[in-house]
Amino acid sequence: MRSVNKSQIEPFFAVLKAANPQPNTELEYTNVFELLAAVLLSAQATDVGVNKATRRLFPAANTPQKMLALGVDGITEYIKSIGLYRTKARHLHETCRLLVERHGGVVPRSREALEALPGVGRKTANVVLNVAFGEATMAVDTHIFRVGNRTGLAPGKTALEVEKKLLERVPPAYLVDAHHWLILHGRYVCVARRPLCEECAVAQFCDSRPLYRHSPPA
Repeated sequence: MRSVNKSQIEPFFAVLKAANPQPNTELEYTNVFELLAAVLLSAQATDVGVNKATRRLFPAANTPQKMLALGVDGITEYIKSIGLYRTKARHLHETCRLLVERHGGVVPRSREALEALPGVGRKTANVVLNVAFGEATMAVDTHIFRVGNRTGLAPGKTALEVEKKLLERVPPAYLVDAHHWLILHGRYVCVARRPLCEECAVAQFCDSRPLYRHSPPA
């Protein structure tokens, strides 16, 4: 697997930052618990779909205690439009129970404690640590995995491998916001079926641009 030259990485992110100086998640939330719940619900679902459900759910239950009071069946009614909603309702309810019993109803700031919660894996923990607590983590989803490999920025066969390479290669000045820029780039420009290379602001730094430059429209 080829990698982008190290000298190209800083200008790659400088361009993305200039276009979007303060990126953030597209999930809607008003407190750390809502963020955790939204990210948990977003597995194999779109942010748009999750937001539609949580606009109804969070006014009814925006704390672990209130979510527990809804019960699994109550949570299920609010999130039926989301994929895997039955499993997610159980995970969210159990997560709330553990938050109350082990953490006094407060979302913990440690990776170990977060990953001990049902339905919370490494990616979800990384999002919470980054967005809520400002830590320089890299939440590798399908978009970042694709961008990391396609551009040569951080080629890897697994999400963890891509994550580790990004943490090593992204300049410190860009690291806190890097995963937002990469997700948005993968979601709207470097898309899966036919990347929009002609519209890409960082195409000059991309290892794969020649492969797509003359692709016919989908």
